[in-house]
Amino acid sequence: MEHLAPEQTTARPPAAAYRNLAVATVGFALTFWAWSLIAPLGSDFGDRLNLSSFHQSFLVAVPVIVGSLGRVPVGALTDLYGAKRMFPLVSALTIIPVLLVIPARDSFVAMLGVGFLLGIGGTTFAIGIPLVNSWFPPAHRGFALGIFGMGMGGVALSGYFTPRMAKHGENLPFIVVAVALAAFALLALVLITDRPDRPVPTSPLATRLGQAGRLRVTWELSGLYAIGFGGIVAFGVYLPTYLKTWYELDPTDAGTKAAGFALVTVVFRPIGGWLSDRIHPATVTACALAVVALFAIVQAFDPKLNPVGTVCFLLMAAGLGTASGSVFALVSQVTPQPQVGSVTGIVGAMGGLGGFVPPLVMGAVYSAKNSYSIGFMLLSDLALAGCVYAYGRMRNIGADGRRGERPADTSLMRPPKGAKRV
Repeated sequence: MEHLAPEQTTARPPAAAYRNLAVATVGFALTFWAWSLIAPLGSDFGDRLNLSSFHQSFLVAVPVIVGSLGRVPVGALTDLYGAKRMFPLVSALTIIPVLLVIPARDSFVAMLGVGFLLGIGGTTFAIGIPLVNSWFPPAHRGFALGIFGMGMGGVALSGYFTPRMAKHGENLPFIVVAVALAAFALLALVLITDRPDRPVPTSPLATRLGQAGRLRVTWELSGLYAIGFGGIVAFGVYLPTYLKTWYELDPTDAGTKAAGFALVTVVFRPIGGWLSDRIHPATVTACALAVVALFAIVQAFDPKLNPVGTVCFLLMAAGLGTASGSVFALVSQVTPQPQVGSVTGIVGAMGGLGGFVPPLVMGAVYSAKNSYSIGFMLLSDLALAGCVYAYGRMRNIGADGRRGERPADTSLMRPPKGAKRV
């Protein structure tokens, strides 16, 4: 039986760990592609349904909001049932709304309903994190979680391939993604395995979520992730608009530069995890957010796009990507193993939701002041606050995950049936 003993904190991970990491990353990317299927075609749906700018934005936002909030119960369910059941199940369920887009595309209300169901695809993040966390020992965990996090590149894949597929047939992207999800669900059913001695909670779902919510580190990590990953989401949503409005780029050029920003964040996420295996992840997070704070100030002075503005955005992307990777390395270090899924769900939800406040602020500031400078200064203040908190508070939390907090109640956990005790 493939096995990873808890005391093997620095041992080389077994082959099963890398197999699960590879399969989970592919599944994360595919379900994230499905999750963001509506956004690349937002303007087409807007024209088809004669939507206002607000209604079009709302249609695009629904899957993201639902997917973010859905990570909370899905993370807790993963603690209970394991990723071997949850990954194939969620992937298969996501097929339903993907195919429902086809008959629903002529009704705004129907599309809202489909968008709500598409949110299911955004919850796999809360399945993969506890899976990878359980298989990899601490010395390798940060980099492994960073590699898994690269699956968020599924959003970029959707942005690039979905509209191009639609040119060859308006139903083609939905059929292709549905087939890919079905193939992955079968693959995951065979290849994903939970760690044999994985602790299984016996308490009710509401109780476990309440326990995770009472952990101080849950909300501290949520705040840091809302800055790191939330910043990525915010720039992904608003950067094309900013580049078109302020620098007067055409939509294609603005979209290309925004894609470059997203690519840098994807590349630097595993780098943040890798650094966290060698340096305390709180220190990595603090340094990354310091970079974001510094170059947000520079951008607030409205430099020319080439080269200063471009350099600022790329370095902010690197900082945000690094921070999003290091925060989840920190999750694995300061969270009791039986509660990783529940905490991951809450932290992931806050990160996703954190991305929707900045675009609203940027838009409101520009409407009121005809300038984005105040918005970038606010970003700088927020990143600096995260930097100080990560370094001052989170760096001093021990490996048991608590400083002045009561240990987790292990009486509520039991090993799975047939598991070896070590």
